[in-house]
Amino acid sequence: MDNRLNPDSRPDLSIAIVGGGWAGLAAAMTLADAGRRVTLFESAQQLGGRSRSVDWAGLIIDNGQHLMAGAYRETLALMTRLGTLDLLERRRLDLRAPGFRLALPDLPAPFHLAVGLTMARGLSLTDKLAAARFMLALQQRHFKLDSDRSAAILLAEYRQPRRLIERLWQPICVAALNTPLAMASAQVFCNVLRDSLAGARQDSDFLFNRAAMGRLLPEAAQRYLTERGSTVRLSSRVEALRLEQGRFTLLGPDLEADQVIIATHPARVPALLAGIAVAAKTAAQIRQFTWQPILTLWLRFAAPLRFPYPMLALGYGAAPWAFERNDLAPGMVAIVISAEGPHLKQAPERLRDQLLHKLTVELGPLPALLASKAIVEKRATFASRPGLVRPGHATPIAGLYLAGDYTAGDYPATLEGAVRSGVRCAHLIFD
Repeated sequence: MDNRLNPDSRPDLSIAIVGGGWAGLAAAMTLADAGRRVTLFESAQQLGGRSRSVDWAGLIIDNGQHLMAGAYRETLALMTRLGTLDLLERRRLDLRAPGFRLALPDLPAPFHLAVGLTMARGLSLTDKLAAARFMLALQQRHFKLDSDRSAAILLAEYRQPRRLIERLWQPICVAALNTPLAMASAQVFCNVLRDSLAGARQDSDFLFNRAAMGRLLPEAAQRYLTERGSTVRLSSRVEALRLEQGRFTLLGPDLEADQVIIATHPARVPALLAGIAVAAKTAAQIRQFTWQPILTLWLRFAAPLRFPYPMLALGYGAAPWAFERNDLAPGMVAIVISAEGPHLKQAPERLRDQLLHKLTVELGPLPALLASKAIVEKRATFASRPGLVRPGHATPIAGLYLAGDYTAGDYPATLEGAVRSGVRCAHLIFD
């Protein structure tokens, strides 16, 4: 089949965005705000990418439970423009696990962390002093390491006690990087600590979504774009790109564009670039990535559960986190297990029963369970490994850009990383 197109027979898209996740939507909104019209292609029937809403027997839930932080400035700026900021509940950081609690008070930085560590329950004085020395040492070197290694090795170098690692550092690392401690990048882990615990007081806040993810950004962003003259094409899969005489052909929709932002899952990028020889190095770079899963177990009970705080750890280390989600329906709970592990090989019913037992230990007798649903995103994030070289936003091809949480940046695979990358690509186009 000849996929070459007659340029005179196709509309000039000017700017095309391939992928309607949070990175693609951030790029599209930023361009629209600058007066540029874009056409956004999304292969699914809805926007949102890996952070989307799904229908469960008539209930709208999320494909996975997400947690935002006060440091997510670009994401919060987008939501402010969309008028959806009131769908987030801001709470001061309060990490709770069996026999452990770290709550940061409403004090200016760095006193909030100092007082929080001093008052923490479940840590010895030795643990607290070790944590303080570790954070101070990182601050003195501006959270920059001479060379990357695993987070586990970094913590050993700074002689962090085992109990402190299990109750504080490992849960933060696994939750933020979605990568086991032994294989997680120490530098990215330091970046997370810098922008959360060592940042401004409000940066450490947790932001709990009090509506399905689709309402937070994707649905409102679609309206925002169409109102400003841009086009959103759902169920429109771009199979590959072709570059001819300085213009891009989007195979699948068979349309052309002068500039393209690829904002798909990174695993799809090499196939999209396969027909462009100059992009071979970029494609090969992305092929080196490996992936980590996230499992979310949704539980619906006959009555709401009484959580002392909207989220609760059900153990130490890489233990699951339970989230109260009565905003979706009374009695809804989401339990999240990050990264790879033996839980993925367990029968769903057995895993559910184990998690119900853990929840009972923490909250007491539970109401009757009405229904449960496990959702596994097998490639939820890239594995944030030491020394991983991530591609830049600009490619060797003029007019072709990459957006996504996997691109070059300080953050691991997070919503903020995705949004920042989309905004950056937009600025590369109109700046």
